[in-house]
Amino acid sequence: MSAAHPAAVHGPAASAARSAGRLAAAAGLLLFAVATGVVLSRHPLPLTLVFAFGFGLLGALALALARYDAAVALGVFLLAAVRIEPAPADLILFVVIAVALVTGRFDLRRVPLIVTVLLSVFLALNMLASVELIDVGRGVTFFAITLYLAVFGLWLTAYVRSARAARVVLRAYVAAAVISAAVAVLALVVAFPGHDVFVRGPRAQGLFKDPNVLGPFLVPAALLLLEETVAPRLLRARLATKVALISILTVGILFSFSRAAWLNLVVGAFVMFCVLALRRGGGRRAMTFLVTAVSATAVLFAALAVTSSFAFLSERARFQTYDVQRFGAQLSGIELAAKYPLGIGPGQFEQISPISAHSTYVRALSEEGVLGLLVLLALLLLTLGFAGRNAVLGRDTYGIGSAALLSAWCGLLANSVFIDTLHWRHLWLLAALIWVGAARPFAGPGPVPARSLSSPRSTRSASFGRR
Repeated sequence: MSAAHPAAVHGPAASAARSAGRLAAAAGLLLFAVATGVVLSRHPLPLTLVFAFGFGLLGALALALARYDAAVALGVFLLAAVRIEPAPADLILFVVIAVALVTGRFDLRRVPLIVTVLLSVFLALNMLASVELIDVGRGVTFFAITLYLAVFGLWLTAYVRSARAARVVLRAYVAAAVISAAVAVLALVVAFPGHDVFVRGPRAQGLFKDPNVLGPFLVPAALLLLEETVAPRLLRARLATKVALISILTVGILFSFSRAAWLNLVVGAFVMFCVLALRRGGGRRAMTFLVTAVSATAVLFAALAVTSSFAFLSERARFQTYDVQRFGAQLSGIELAAKYPLGIGPGQFEQISPISAHSTYVRALSEEGVLGLLVLLALLLLTLGFAGRNAVLGRDTYGIGSAALLSAWCGLLANSVFIDTLHWRHLWLLAALIWVGAARPFAGPGPVPARSLSSPRSTRSASFGRR
C-alpha cells in the first residue's frame, strides 16, 4: 500500500481535506474546552487559582506564538503531571494545537489516512453509544478527553517532521520521566516538605493519580534511552550518563511496585533485545544492551537493599486479594457488552461497576460495544504493524529509534490488558511517533536534517511498500 507524501497532494481535494481536518480538530478543542468548563462548574476553584489559570493560558499563548518549539517542549515535559484532568500539559498543548490550527501548521495529510479513518470511526462509535449515558456530565467529559487525545496524536504526527522536532519531543519526555522517577524515589526515603505528594504508602507515585501510571510512563523513556545507548542519534550525552539515567528510570519503575509496569518493561526489553540482535552488527549491539541492562539491575538490587524493600517486593509479586475483584469487573464488562451491543457510552463503566475496568479492551467492549472494540484493536494492531515494519526496515522517526518504539508499544499493549490506558498521554505520544516513522520518506537509519524537508525534492511520494 502506498501513500502520497503530504506536500505532493494538490488541488481542491487536498484543500477540502485540510479544511475538514482543521474543522475536526477545532471541534475537538471546542468540546475539550466545554468539558473543562463542566469540570470547573462541578469543582469550582478558588479565585486565586482561577487567576493563575487565566495567566497560565495567556503565558502559554505568548510562548507558543514567540517560541513554538519551546511551548511544545513544555507541554511534553508536563505530561509527567496528570493528577487532575484536564492536566497542566493539556492546557499548554491545547493552546499549542490551537496556534497550529490558526497558523496552518496542523496538516492532516502527514498522517497515514487509515489512522485518521479508524480514529474517526472510533470517535463516531463513542457518540453513537452515548444514547445509553447514565451520567451525562461524566460522559461528555470522558469523551472530550478521548477526542482531545486523538487530536493530540494527529497534531504530534504532523509536528514531528524533522530531526529537530524529534529531538524536542525526545528530550522533553526523557527529562520529564527521569525527574519524575528521581523525585518519587527520593520521596520514599527522604521526608522532605511535601514528599507525601509523590508517594502512596510505600509506592512511588510521582504527580500521577496512581503508581500504576507512573511505572508505565517511565518504561518507554528507559527503552528510548537504551536504544540511544546502543546507537546514539539525537542525545549526545556520554555513555556513563545514559546508563545512570536508565538506572534512575528502572529504579522508579521498580519502586512504583506496579506489576503491570514490570510486565511492560520485561516485554519491551525482550522485544528490543531480539530486534537489536537480528540487525546487522547485532552481536556488538546486543552486548552493549546486556551490559547496560546488567548495570541497571545491579543498581536495582542496591536500591532494594538500601531501602529494605525485598519483603514488600515479594509481597507485591504475589497474587493479591483484590485481583479477584479486578477480574470480576472485567467479566461484568463482557456481560455489559452482551446486554448493550452498541455499548453503554464513554466513561460509564464506573457508573455500573464498583470497580474500574482495569483493561483498555474491556472498557472499549463495554462502552463502545463489539464494533468499538474491533475498531480500537484495528488501530492498535495497525500501529503495531507500522512499528514492526519500521523496525525491520530500520526506518526511525527522524532519529528516534524504531526498535525502542516497537518494544515500547508491545509493552503498552501487554500493559493494557490489566490497566485502562486509553487516556494515558504517553500512549498517544508513542503512537504518533510510530505513525511519523511509517509516513516519512525512507532515507535509511539516522536522523534526517530539518532542512531536507524544506526542499521541494523531499516532497515526493512516500511508499509504505518500498524502501
